[in-house]
Amino acid sequence: MDFFLLGVSHRTAPIDLRERLDFSSRDVGAAVEAVSARPLMAESVVLSTCNRSEIYGASDDPTRAREELVAFLSDYHHLPAGAFLPHLFALENSAAVTHLFRVAAGLDSLVVGEPQILGQVKDAFQAAAERRCAGPILSKVFRWSFAVGKRVRTETALGEGAVSVSFAAVALARKIFGRLQGRHVLVVGAGEISSLTAQHLRSHGVGEIVITSRTLAHAEALAAEVGGRAVPWDGMIAALGASDIVITATGSQRPIITRAQLETVKGRRRSDTLFIIDIAVPRDVDPAVGDIEQVFLYNIDDLQSIVQENLSRRAGEIERAESIVSEEVTKFASWQRSRGAVPTVIALRQRFDAIRRAELLRLEGKLGALPPEARARVDEVTRLIVEKLLVEPTEQLKALPDEETQAAYTEAINRLFRLREEEDESSTREPRGQ
Repeated sequence: MDFFLLGVSHRTAPIDLRERLDFSSRDVGAAVEAVSARPLMAESVVLSTCNRSEIYGASDDPTRAREELVAFLSDYHHLPAGAFLPHLFALENSAAVTHLFRVAAGLDSLVVGEPQILGQVKDAFQAAAERRCAGPILSKVFRWSFAVGKRVRTETALGEGAVSVSFAAVALARKIFGRLQGRHVLVVGAGEISSLTAQHLRSHGVGEIVITSRTLAHAEALAAEVGGRAVPWDGMIAALGASDIVITATGSQRPIITRAQLETVKGRRRSDTLFIIDIAVPRDVDPAVGDIEQVFLYNIDDLQSIVQENLSRRAGEIERAESIVSEEVTKFASWQRSRGAVPTVIALRQRFDAIRRAELLRLEGKLGALPPEARARVDEVTRLIVEKLLVEPTEQLKALPDEETQAAYTEAINRLFRLREEEDESSTREPRGQ
């Protein structure tokens, strides 16, 4: 089985294409089940965030499996393959492992080090595991990625400070207005990103914060948390009229704020500056809104300049985090190689134990006079001798530096101890009683 992935991210695809390939606004569980139903997909996990849509898989024919996934993406999203093929990236085995580890560590995020991604990776794996779409290969590599993400958080300062999308949005607002004290804010959506953004805004001394959500109870809960005011969903457009800053982060499949709606807002003067940052994927705000005079509309891709500043400040921490990822990839590769030696190790142990038992049987006449306790002790001592004799060869075989060397050693052991001949004899030997 080979481990591989296929996907798009903010590094390879613009936001309008990522919107069309998004899984997160739909049922990710249903998506991963649909992927697993493909004949060549032995295991699968679907990871979908505002910055990426990636399908991880295990297959004994990854080339044909990737072709199946291209067809799946086209069918599932009702999108011609030619529209997204130039933006797809595909990675296999160690390259795919490295990518997943970097994603879990926050190194491949738009805002490097943002803390939400590790939880999103865990949720993606959990959704697949609950539906029995993730088998032993994906279970091992994903759980290993969780440990990598934890190491990076614990051993570096990559996750401290301005590392989240919500913080970057607030930082961009400060560039537009300078000081944020007294500014009126409308937050559309009451999810995690909306909550973090509202908290950051409150910490910068904004005036009134108005929260709206399709579920009023959610808006009221967030408003209570940040000292704001909740309004019903049908009051959103009216609330725009009194706002200086609008942050949108909903799961809507189509724009909830259009140019026509904004131009008819009562109480808003064209001389008033309105800053809108649309963090949602798919986008909540019609791009045409940005053409209105004194309206400054930004989407998640527009945060790139802040990301670059973040990168320059965190160069040392990024280097340390990349080093951790590299260490873990090496460890994972070593574990994978050790699995190749397992059949030979098992056969060798079985061969030695068969010799031990045969010798005990041959000496049955001499050992028969011993009391049961003594005979049990002889059996235990001989078994321990075999175990100790095999410990060092076993560890050395598993620790060989590359697959080619390991293959040569395992072949030599198989020949020296005639392990394959034993297997052939046992497989062709007729069952007793026939």
